[in-house]
Amino acid sequence: MRTLLVGLDAACLPVLRPLFDDGELPTLRETFEEGATAPLESQIPPWTASAWPSLYTGKNPGKHGVFDFLSFDGYEWDIVNSTDVKARTVWEYADEAGLTSVVVNAPVTDPPREFDGALVPGYLATEKPRCHPEGILEDIEDEVGPYRVYAERETDERRSDEAKFRDYVELTHLRGRTFCYLADRFDPEFGFVQFQKTDAVFHDFPGDQAKVRDIYRAVDEELAEILDACDPDTVVVASDHGMGEYDGYEFRVNQFLKEQGRVVTVRGGQDVPSWFQIKDSELTDESGGDESRDKQLLSAVAAAAARAGLTYQRGKAILDRFGIAEFVGRHVPVSVVFAASESVDFAASEAYLRSPSELGVRLNVEGREPNGAVAEEEYDAVREALMDELRAAETPEGTPVFDRVVLREELFEGPYADEAVDIVTVPTEFEHSLSALVGEQFGDPESWNHKLDGVVSVSGEGVDADADLSEAHLFDVAPTVLTTLGVAPDVEMDGSVLSCVSGPKPETYPEFNVGGRARTDDEDVESRLADLGYLE
Repeated sequence: MRTLLVGLDAACLPVLRPLFDDGELPTLRETFEEGATAPLESQIPPWTASAWPSLYTGKNPGKHGVFDFLSFDGYEWDIVNSTDVKARTVWEYADEAGLTSVVVNAPVTDPPREFDGALVPGYLATEKPRCHPEGILEDIEDEVGPYRVYAERETDERRSDEAKFRDYVELTHLRGRTFCYLADRFDPEFGFVQFQKTDAVFHDFPGDQAKVRDIYRAVDEELAEILDACDPDTVVVASDHGMGEYDGYEFRVNQFLKEQGRVVTVRGGQDVPSWFQIKDSELTDESGGDESRDKQLLSAVAAAAARAGLTYQRGKAILDRFGIAEFVGRHVPVSVVFAASESVDFAASEAYLRSPSELGVRLNVEGREPNGAVAEEEYDAVREALMDELRAAETPEGTPVFDRVVLREELFEGPYADEAVDIVTVPTEFEHSLSALVGEQFGDPESWNHKLDGVVSVSGEGVDADADLSEAHLFDVAPTVLTTLGVAPDVEMDGSVLSCVSGPKPETYPEFNVGGRARTDDEDVESRLADLGYLE
């Protein structure tokens, strides 16, 4: 193996350093100390579904096409998948150079595209993912054991936090064992293994440093096995973003826009993306009819909860903890919840937050959206006025909600840039989170969430360990990896080769064959996004 790329979701030096100092991660620590290491500035938005494609293509979302967990077609949405990634990946560049690759658990790679090697998709794939080559998943399960993309979900009864966490640790080991099996079988020049639970542990067990330690310890153990088995010439460790505590607020952008006269809301609709898509016909209504006293009481309670920011998902999470979510789902018609909650009427609004992790506001423009409310000739004036309003948004203490409110053109460039939000809103020091809810303007954020700085470390043959990587950016990872493989980076990449390595000059590649888009249509994936707070 010439180059091993190790992806650690949400890894950053503030998380890793205490573990290094305590001697918990000997393999990772040695790798970092022997190489060139630095914080890695992520992109905007610094969220998994968009950032990992940027890392493994070397291009900004305007060139690869993925801005969020969701893909929008007018006012309709779907979970993104590999057909949304409209740019070459590192392993596809390697394939064109005649090299073999093994890729395990990379997000947004389902369904996999053809190349020389093997790929087992990661986050946003189905539970039993479509793999490349066909039939390889059965071979993995014969050799390694049952394979899963996700931890087990709660079904009829509550699973304890400890049982859930044990599953996280087991999944981490499963990634390493699967990679070693495939590397032995395919003997690749390039290997890429990604560990997702280094992110999820903060979302699901916020503040539990013992669990963070145990997840990273499992990663370290697997990395030791991989290094021993594959003996790569170069090791690149990189993350998609960082992780840290949030001390600010949840800012409900659509409520703010409503107060500015930009958003129109309705009751009984479901326009803001949500996993809670159960049909009334599938439920048993034991309350005695739509106008029964019980149902009216439920509606009143649900309305009060909605005004306080209790979304469908958050409500379900609470019910899950008491083991009664399934019971409520069987007996409470979904129309009760929908009727109680105010939601954005996309078609009637001038602008709106579609999805919190897009980090921005989309305008409802005539000729672009199905029922545009902003005339094309008014677009620039409306956008500038709205940016001024957002820049003036303040917390209850009178401090700015946003560090930056900028035109999308300042961050996104490429053939798919017009699919992005029109106005990008960057929360102050990433201490605030954004919400698509309508109700009170401020709420409490998730206690731990994404930060802008991740980490990168490059070690091995021909690596200048003393090189200054202080300007390292997420987009730099792909051209750097290609350089270590002896493959010329693409001149269309937005990143540059990190100064710790040298190799062939960038070249112009033929136009990439995008192909058509396939729908995800997987309610289980939607539910998992909701569990992590990515769908409200």
